[in-house]
Parts: sequence; C-alpha cells; structure tokens
Amino acid sequence: MSKRTRRARKERVLVTGIGGNLGRAVARRLHRRYEVVGIDRRAVRHMPKDVDVEQVDIRRRRVEDVFRRQRLDAVVHLNIMHDPRSRQDEHHQFNIVGTQKVFELCAEHRVPKVVVLSSADVYGPDPRNDQFLKEDAALMGGQKFEAIRDLIALDMFCNTFFWRHPEIETVILRPVHIVGRVNNAPSRYLRLERPPTILGFDPMVQLIHVEDVVSAIEKALTPGIRGVFNLAGPSPVPLSLILGRLGRSPRPMPEPMLKWMLSTAWSLKLSDWPVPELDHIKYICMVDDSLARKQLGFAHEHGLESILRELGQGVRR
Repeated sequence: MSKRTRRARKERVLVTGIGGNLGRAVARRLHRRYEVVGIDRRAVRHMPKDVDVEQVDIRRRRVEDVFRRQRLDAVVHLNIMHDPRSRQDEHHQFNIVGTQKVFELCAEHRVPKVVVLSSADVYGPDPRNDQFLKEDAALMGGQKFEAIRDLIALDMFCNTFFWRHPEIETVILRPVHIVGRVNNAPSRYLRLERPPTILGFDPMVQLIHVEDVVSAIEKALTPGIRGVFNLAGPSPVPLSLILGRLGRSPRPMPEPMLKWMLSTAWSLKLSDWPVPELDHIKYICMVDDSLARKQLGFAHEHGLESILRELGQGVRR
C-alpha cells in the first residue's frame, strides 16, 4: 500500500459565499485542517491555492453537481444577502430559497454537519429587551426593519431543519456586530469621522472581531456540537465610549431631524443607511454568550483595544 493510500483523508468542507470578506477569512483558516471547497456567484480572488472554488449561484441547478461530485463532511453556509437596497423578492429568493436548496442537498447527500451564520440582529434593538438575551429569546428584529425579516425566516427555517433532521448536526451562530476586515453597516458607521448619534441616547454596544467569528465557526465544526449559540466579544461598553476612544466627533441630533435627513438621503440614493438602522444607536440588543463559551469552548481573542485600533486605521469623512 502506498503512502498516499495510507494517509488519512482530510475532511472536506464546503463554504458557501466564500467570495466575501468573511468567506475568505474562513477559507484561510480552515484550509490548514480541512480540504476546502467554495462556491459563490461572484468571481473569487485572493484564495489559498489548495482551495477549490466554483462560481455557482446557490439557487441554480449547478449547485447540485457540487454536492454530487464532492463527498462533503460539512457545509458552512455564509451565502446570505445583506444589501438593504436589493428588491424584497430578490432578497427572499436568495436568502430563503437559496438556503432551503442548500439544506435540502445536505439532507439528500447525507452531509453530517451544517453551520450557518445568522446574526444577533434577529432579536432586534428594543427598550423592553432584557439586559442580556439568551438563545430562546423572541426574534423581534423584523418588526420595523423589513430587511431583517428574511434573516429571521432563515434562522427559523434552520431551527426547524435542526429538529427534522437530528442525524445532521446543525449549528446556528448569532454573532453581535461584526467588525474588522469586513464591509458591513457597523464597521462603516464606526469608521465615520463624524458619526450621527441620537440626542439623549447612548446605548451599550457589543462588538466581535471577524477573526473571533471565524474561530467560532471552526469550533462549531467539532463533532458532537449542535444547537443555537450567541457570540459576543469583549464586555459591552457605551457607544459614546467607543466613539471617544476612536477619536470620532459625533453629531448628536434630535431623532425626528435625523430620521428626516436619513430618509431624504436614502430616497436620493446618497446613503445606504435605512431609517430603521437608527434603533441600533438608540436601544440595546445585547446577548448572553455563555452557552457558546461553555459548549463550544469559544473565547474571544480580540479585546476592545485591538478592535478599536483596527477600526481607527480607516476613517471616512
């Protein structure tokens, strides 16, 4: 028997949405231990040479060929649209129909593990929230923000899949605001030189570095792990403290004025900030991540100083 035959086969992991910043970070981490296969409808660049990438839309039939050809040991599902300007029907088709397709193929091809990235935004910022929300809290984030409704529907579908297919270890991760080398709403807001704030409000905020999210995804691939887990980084701090430590010059405004300005800028396509996003700089939405720390063995490595140092490197005027 040759050495190549005797060598143990690396487990093969499919990463959907591998072309995004988070997808690339996941691929760079996982390819050291796993054989990584990636799919994305976008062209994918700057990937490790041993990562096999195919340009495929998860809603199309071609994605079935990927599952048929590859003997997958796990799927990490990151291919979720977060563009608030996309049409609602396109948003629904991609997030819900696409996710259902991926999960159906996982069941059909007996993939033993599925990890999906949701968000703590599904709980929704609200003055009535408990100080720290556990995984069984109501998902109320879609009451005002239409773009979150699909994410809630996706999260609930994955929960249903968890119970319908106990033979598949399904893991749902709900991280707080992800910052770092990502291009999302929290990172863009905190990089503004003069970010708007709502007069009279200073909510506590939780942040998590993108590399810590990658670590949680890696730990979620451990055999035997299943369930829903909140993810958080360093201890929460007031928004004003974060902005102060970043050296920003906030512009406190009365809420009606700020809503009018944001609505006008949105209508004129001068801003990608929908008005409901303001609730995130008004009310709390903090999570209890003790379950992830206990069962996943998750522990954040990037403290507040590290996060702020990285955010401070890119200021938008």
